[in-house]
Amino acid sequence: MIPVLGGAGRLALPDFTPGTVWLVGAGPGDPGLLTLLAAKALADADAVVYDALVDPAILDLANPAARLIDLGKRAGRPSPTQEAINDRLVALAREGLRVLRLKGGDPFVFGRGGEECLALADAGIAFRVVPGITAGIGGMAYAGIPVTHRGMATTATFVTGHDKSGALPDNLDFGVLAALPGALVFYMALGTLDEIARRLVAAGKPPMTPVAIVSSASTAAQTVIESNLARCAEDAARSQPKRPAIIVVGEVVRLRGWIASLQQTGPVQTGCGSKAAQSLCA
Repeated sequence: MIPVLGGAGRLALPDFTPGTVWLVGAGPGDPGLLTLLAAKALADADAVVYDALVDPAILDLANPAARLIDLGKRAGRPSPTQEAINDRLVALAREGLRVLRLKGGDPFVFGRGGEECLALADAGIAFRVVPGITAGIGGMAYAGIPVTHRGMATTATFVTGHDKSGALPDNLDFGVLAALPGALVFYMALGTLDEIARRLVAAGKPPMTPVAIVSSASTAAQTVIESNLARCAEDAARSQPKRPAIIVVGEVVRLRGWIASLQQTGPVQTGCGSKAAQSLCA
């Protein structure tokens, strides 16, 4: 049971049953953005299989007896295949463990969570999906950029910046993207930013369209580079923002100067490690 802060009631959260897998979104980085179910899963798990985008401060909240298993994929480095990750989740569950598959952001937003669910279902392993705050929502908020804004941005579109080969996906229609009346949010796109900017301009997007590059969103290391389509690739090459980063293209970036000036931000400190999670989930 987790107490509701400021209330008299208590939440009855589901049990984390041995032999099952929970696919949990860890959010963009700040431990304070974890959901109550995510905090419970961290406190209860016997094994935590985490990816490369999970902030170390979040791992500090895990059950101290849990096995921490790094199966993250990192650009340009040897990484486990998705099939190997699927097999490991199944094997751990069959050991009778409570398996937490911890993913940065949300499991179903460019996180391959759907593939892992299908693999678990095929193996007869029960699972639960716990949504998290994706970087395209939380990262923009911490940068002071609204995802939508009345009269300015009536849509928001999340786009992957590369396929499995590292190139832009062949099926992206830049004519459609350039015409959308709202923010374009590109994930994993630092390596293809120059091509993205050129193709958007070629498809009719004005070269002076604002761009923000939000790096290490919601963490103490967060940086924001404001630019435009004409020079964003040059600015990124000069500044070398750290990965992970999201690229925001659209007029909503102009609002950052007003919103960010007085916005209170900064990640929650985890303090004494896993005891923090245990106090939440007592």
